[in-house]
Amino acid sequence: MSTRLVSSTGVTARYSGTGATLSFPDLAISRGEHTLLLGPSGSGKSTFLNLLTGLHVPTSGTIIIDDTNLATLTNAERDRFRGRRTGLVMQRLHLIGALTIAQNLQLARSLMGNSADPNHTLQLLDALGIADKRDQYPRQLSQGEAQRAAIARALVNDPALIVADEPTSALDDTNCAAAVALLKAQAERCSATLLIATHDARLSPHFQHVVRLGV
Repeated sequence: MSTRLVSSTGVTARYSGTGATLSFPDLAISRGEHTLLLGPSGSGKSTFLNLLTGLHVPTSGTIIIDDTNLATLTNAERDRFRGRRTGLVMQRLHLIGALTIAQNLQLARSLMGNSADPNHTLQLLDALGIADKRDQYPRQLSQGEAQRAAIARALVNDPALIVADEPTSALDDTNCAAAVALLKAQAERCSATLLIATHDARLSPHFQHVVRLGV
């Protein structure tokens, strides 16, 4: 098994509406490494994350995750591959409104074939300061609380790769620091690779490996 978990070479993406093409830097991210993709709005951070996680297919270039070339997989295979290995925190949180926060986390475990673990769920929510919200529904949460719930859901299956898109955009300084600390602590606990894309410069001091986009 390679010590490298994420590798991208010569990756580009063409937008069908405008015909514009974005080119992305080559990445080589080792297992257990914490990496920050930093850039202003419009620099392609979300697009790059979507390519790296197999949500979208690049126009050109190669993306290898956990020794697997994503281009060799069908759409269904990429979905299964991503589900087994990746915990996602996207800008659109996609919490299920008909379920409580605890039930959202339990469903995430169930979808991956893992049994319910109420203690683990409570520990994650407590670490993010929202344990008291576990029986509430997403509509009852503030934007910042919902964002922290989405972070907890991404971590609940102990993924090998944790990917977060603007995970602190709705958080104040205190909760921003807590969210980053939890993401890093969880990654270190299970030897996971952490990849965060953001325009939030507050995160820079927390990462030794910073890749700048749109510069």
